[in-house]
Amino acid sequence: MDTNNASLSGESLKPTSSTEGHWLDRYFGVSRRGSTLRTEVLAGMATFLASMYIIVVNPAILSDAGIPFSAALSATVLISFMSSLAMGLYARNPILVAPGMGMNALFTYTLVQGAGLSWEVALGCVFWSGVMFAILAMFNVRKAIIEAIPPSLRYAITCGIGLFITFIGLKNAGFIVGSDATLVTLGSFDPALGIFFLGMMATAILVILRFNGALILGIALTTLLATPMGRLWGGEVMVEWSGLAAWPDFSAVMQVDIWGALKVAYLPFIFVMLFTNFFDALSCFMALSESADLKDKDGNPRNLKRSMTVDAFASMIAAPLGTSAAQTIIESGAGVAQGGRTGLVAVVIALLFLPFLFLSPLLSLVPSIATAPALVLVGLFMLSPIGKIDWNRYDEAFPAFLAIILMPLTYSITLGIAFGFLSFVLIKVFTGRMQAIRPAMWISAALSVVMLATTH
Repeated sequence: MDTNNASLSGESLKPTSSTEGHWLDRYFGVSRRGSTLRTEVLAGMATFLASMYIIVVNPAILSDAGIPFSAALSATVLISFMSSLAMGLYARNPILVAPGMGMNALFTYTLVQGAGLSWEVALGCVFWSGVMFAILAMFNVRKAIIEAIPPSLRYAITCGIGLFITFIGLKNAGFIVGSDATLVTLGSFDPALGIFFLGMMATAILVILRFNGALILGIALTTLLATPMGRLWGGEVMVEWSGLAAWPDFSAVMQVDIWGALKVAYLPFIFVMLFTNFFDALSCFMALSESADLKDKDGNPRNLKRSMTVDAFASMIAAPLGTSAAQTIIESGAGVAQGGRTGLVAVVIALLFLPFLFLSPLLSLVPSIATAPALVLVGLFMLSPIGKIDWNRYDEAFPAFLAIILMPLTYSITLGIAFGFLSFVLIKVFTGRMQAIRPAMWISAALSVVMLATTH
């Protein structure tokens, strides 16, 4: 994620005569939006650089669920290409759609490792959450859902997932290990741990200095630091050359178990996926539209219904391709900050993803210790909404706190959300504030009870 997101502005470049009249300008409305073809292309490149770490990190997480790394990589590139292209051509917004970090963590560590689902059945849950998302987008019921879930819980869920992803990064690097005495403790400070720490600090410095593509640069640097392991000094070999390019691996395509996911016990998982994806997409649209004036004449996010439809489409086709749900990615802010204002930005991003379909051997060089610093930094980025929670209102703050802290401590995103919802409803009932509970929150709490009763 690029920290340029924090400096988004509504300023745009003036169109030039070379832009006006071009068929791309007419289709995307480039000059009408106050941009130029050159600006749109450069903005697409900026977003791609800020987000290309997804090509490596997403397969690394999905491989923990049993999906082959090369197959997950091919699926990641395909879904990013197809859904971003749809966002550009249909919704005409400068927004990247790709597998989200929170969704892949939910898929791998909660559904597969936590609840014991096979990755094929978990992909089925992804598919059905996409179907439900499409229905919500079709009937445009976002307002009722937004009003039902309190903002404090929405912010808390994002923060909790961020802490959970950071915990996974630290665990994958061996920085945090199990302990009989204290549950967790610092790992042995060997050369591997030293490489991770140096890579993490280098990545953090690149982010602080606002380098475009800071995370992918951090991954590359940590990989270089890990290359001598097992060669010049002790320990296992971490980086092994297996080639530059190869045909895509489609072994995970159409392995989704759609009907196996239709069990009552799995409904809470489907709902949690729907909830997380829906609000991530909506909050991203709202943040980008406010910061860069991507709004319609009524002041709403531009082409919101079409954009949400693309997000739903991306969730549905992600499962048959062999990856967790794709969603709107906040790294899109890097391109918007460069002046990108139209769907041409998303088309450029899609085309830049495509060549990596053939580079799985090169990208498989990256060891898990090299992706761990990126996960730690992604967790930091996802903690930004924590300041929006009113910590002085305990009836709102306690459910939010519970959701945040339980995700990493129980190693389950779903449990954090479930106890957050349940505690919110119970507190409101027993403090005489039942009017604050919307119908959707009652349903959410009931689903949480069903999940706890059937899976734990």
